[in-house]
Amino acid sequence: MLKSEIIDKLHNKYNNFTIQEVETLFDIFIKKITSSLKDGKNIEIRNFGTITRKLNKEKFVRNPKTNEKLYKNKSYKLHFKIGKSLHNKLNSKLNNE
Repeated sequence: MLKSEIIDKLHNKYNNFTIQEVETLFDIFIKKITSSLKDGKNIEIRNFGTITRKLNKEKFVRNPKTNEKLYKNKSYKLHFKIGKSLHNKLNSKLNNE
């Protein structure tokens, strides 16, 4: 789903807000999530899931094409753990088919 589709759906549901206001609110939401993850905090959205930041350690890696050894600095990756409610909703559709 694209950002524009999310904004359109929110605008259709809450038509007392303009599209610009909905987009501003959505941008504030995304910026808050980003800054919280950058500060090392976890994001938990009830009935949806949890987003955490995990550290990839620094290590030597190998380029498979040239077999050259490269040094990779430490970096962060995001980990999403699905919430129980969302998990049940997704899997209930599979059981109904």
